[in-house]
Order: sequence, then C-alpha cells, then structure tokens
Amino acid sequence: MRSMTKTAVLGLAMAAAMVTSASAGDPTGLWLRSSGSSKIKIDKCGSALCGTVAWEKSPRKDVYNPDPAKRDDPVTGKRVLLGMKPDGEDRWKGEVYNAEDGKTYTGYITLTGADTLKLQGCVLGGLICKSDTWNRSR
Repeated sequence: MRSMTKTAVLGLAMAAAMVTSASAGDPTGLWLRSSGSSKIKIDKCGSALCGTVAWEKSPRKDVYNPDPAKRDDPVTGKRVLLGMKPDGEDRWKGEVYNAEDGKTYTGYITLTGADTLKLQGCVLGGLICKSDTWNRSR
C-alpha cells in the first residue's frame, strides 16, 4: 500500500511539472511590432528580460530622449524593455522606453500565444495603458 502511495504522489508531481512547463511560455527571441516599423529582440538580462530595437524599417535618431546628449543616438540598438520580471503566468512587468516621446512607462509583456505577445505601457498605476500586439519574427 505504501508503495502505491509513493507512486501516486510521484505521478502527481510529474504531471504538475509537465503542466507548469507546458503553460510557461518563452518570450525570448525576435518580435515584429504590429506597424511593421521595427523588430525588438528580447533576451535574458540576469534574472529579468530586456528588449532591444534590433531593426527599423526607417532608421531614426532618439530625438526625444530626455538626455540631450543622447538625442543624436540611433534608436536601433536602444534598450526599450527594461527589467521585465515575472508577474503571473506568461506575463512580465518592468519598464518600457518609448522612443516616440522619450518617456519611460510601467510596462507589461504578456504572451497571448506561442507567436504573439501583447505589450502595454501604462501610467497612473496602470489606470491608463496603451497596447500593441507583436508577432514572433523568424
């Protein structure tokens, strides 16, 4: 009887591990913004995730950067997802730098499918958010 209990517990633990790993998505890789204007590469940064502009359809300068010394820097190569840490299943929270206005917002990335990701930039504690859907790029 004791052997059956151990086997049942082991079986449940293995099943739980399989469910956990199956539902945990991996947002690392290259993502295309819905506008098609740029691609963002998401990588691990220590215990967090970060995203860098890897490509732009029409390369531009970071003219709205709050640091005047950086306004002539290219947006390509700029880190735009900062310190994204797990915040629920298939969701990460950190900061998002928006080169279109030079501001940094509270940000969330959520995997909505194997090849789709929702990005949100929020103000006022998440009361007002703008979102964009990205598709995995190959």
